[in-house]
Amino acid sequence: MTSFRYELPTTGAIAFHDFCIDPTNVHNVHLADATTARASVRAVLKENKRMDGDKDHLRVIKALDDYLPHIYGILACVATDDLTLRHEPQFSWRSTLSSNLLNTSPRVNFIGLHADLAFTLLTYAFALSNLSNSVVVSLGSYELDRHIADADRRAKDERLNFAVTLLCRASGVFSHVAEVVLIDWVKANGNTQGKPPDVTKEVVTALSKLALADAQTLAIRKLMSKSAFDSTFSPGPPLPRSHPSPALIAKLYLHNASLYGSARSLAKTPGSKAATHPDGGGGDGGDGEVSADLRKYLARETALATALSHKWLGVDAGERERNGEAVAFLSWAKEELAAGRENRAKVAASLGKGKGADAKRERVAEEIERVQSFLANYKRQNDMIHFLPVPSTSELQSLIPAGVSAVAPKPFQPPTPAFGPGSIEYVAREAAGLTISTVDVESDDKKEDDSPHQKPANYALAGQYF
Repeated sequence: MTSFRYELPTTGAIAFHDFCIDPTNVHNVHLADATTARASVRAVLKENKRMDGDKDHLRVIKALDDYLPHIYGILACVATDDLTLRHEPQFSWRSTLSSNLLNTSPRVNFIGLHADLAFTLLTYAFALSNLSNSVVVSLGSYELDRHIADADRRAKDERLNFAVTLLCRASGVFSHVAEVVLIDWVKANGNTQGKPPDVTKEVVTALSKLALADAQTLAIRKLMSKSAFDSTFSPGPPLPRSHPSPALIAKLYLHNASLYGSARSLAKTPGSKAATHPDGGGGDGGDGEVSADLRKYLARETALATALSHKWLGVDAGERERNGEAVAFLSWAKEELAAGRENRAKVAASLGKGKGADAKRERVAEEIERVQSFLANYKRQNDMIHFLPVPSTSELQSLIPAGVSAVAPKPFQPPTPAFGPGSIEYVAREAAGLTISTVDVESDDKKEDDSPHQKPANYALAGQYF
């Protein structure tokens, strides 16, 4: 039960002095610092790409955190003519979400400072998602460990909650790119049509929904960790007293299915399939479709969340002694899980490599066993005690409630620019100038007070001395 793992892009080298002109000679040192910070990002991303096994995503995040204030500073200075551009800069980034014949990330050139900001923020969100993935992998199936101490389980719950927070942050960054940065890019450099799917509004919005759905999946796991631990001593029905409401779990999974399904639809829209071409930024962008891994992940998680929502609707019905509905919902869930397992087996090689793919298939197999256990219990009760009719699948549709969200995106707040308008230095300088102006005004007022032509006093009893 982990989140989607992204391939981080790499970028080409660039020096801001090559195209930025500083008419005030104030920002030359800042441009040098910005070039250094971006070079650090490039080096860290290249190193990350070469690493096998566990990767240091926290180091990538730190490098991006250091660079972002610089690119925001340059954008602020260009907007106020503190800096001027000798020519529109060209940035080179690899398109890691593009599907292509050689299955390698194509290098694409993009025009404008907003292009670099967009890819920097996308990489930032990718790294946050990957760090969340690494945290979850490091936890293992701790809630199923029969010998884990309660304090250790709670500590791991907090680590799981940290992974949820990382994904909520990633969702907010993706949303900011889709709703703000890409629009600013269009305003500054024209339409972004023809760009790879990485920088289309539809796909970036899909990534925001994907991160949020993955966050909710982990939130559900945390919600159920105590009951999962208790169930290891008595697996199957009845539910332990620590178990959260099955109806709530069902609604959470229904919302997840909606998020994954919406993300999948957005990733398949015409805007996400626009083929790249030289006029759109240069380089070979492949066929312009979203990568197969991402599309299959969204399809798989949509189906799994839907099946699990039906499972928990069935369990809820069974716990309320509506055993006919319980049997119907659980039978439906079992069929969906079995169909999903068959599809996974057919495309296992392309869904992931090694332990990751095996873990996903094992998860589905375990869910089928759990569903079968509940189904057998409620069916036996219905056949022997309740004798309630078993509704058809079409009849169940009207019984499905609306989904519920347990998490929300954490809105991205752009950092304070490292220099230029909006920076701490700039604000302090403006405040100092305002103070000087205020002192000058006060001096002028003093001179007027000392002059022979003073204004008449207007306070009470003015001029009446005793």
